[in-house]
Amino acid sequence: MPASLLSQISWIALVAIFALAVWRGGWPERFGAAFSIIGALVALIIHDFTSPDIAPLLLLAADAALAGAFLFLAVRYASLWLGAAMILQAGQFALHAIYTAGELAPDRRYAVINNLITLGIFLVILLATLARWMSRDARQAAEAPETSPEA
Repeated sequence: MPASLLSQISWIALVAIFALAVWRGGWPERFGAAFSIIGALVALIIHDFTSPDIAPLLLLAADAALAGAFLFLAVRYASLWLGAAMILQAGQFALHAIYTAGELAPDRRYAVINNLITLGIFLVILLATLARWMSRDARQAAEAPETSPEA
């Protein structure tokens, strides 16, 4: 379990966004949220259960897989928001690649950039889910038969 308050809030937000995407989003939002939560769980497992020597390479592979999953969804559903999530995930991949190739130890700058990118992905999925929800409600309201009060 994440120890810091910020990590716990992030997990609560991720689970809430996933639940909202499943409840009110379309298939692209559901898949995107599911991939995000799986990616976060994989990163947590890598941090907690692997040696510090191999963790950067595993995180790099996990980021590449998540960016690839977002790319597949973006092409499959022709969705701009999935493209944005893919680009953000590619940025996270680049961050991990720079730190791994440069043999740099993760520092405060790494943590801030990594968390901002993750927050950006969460926000993209949240906004896409809210947009889908509102467009669905507007479409249902437009299709509903008008009822007039009888005198």
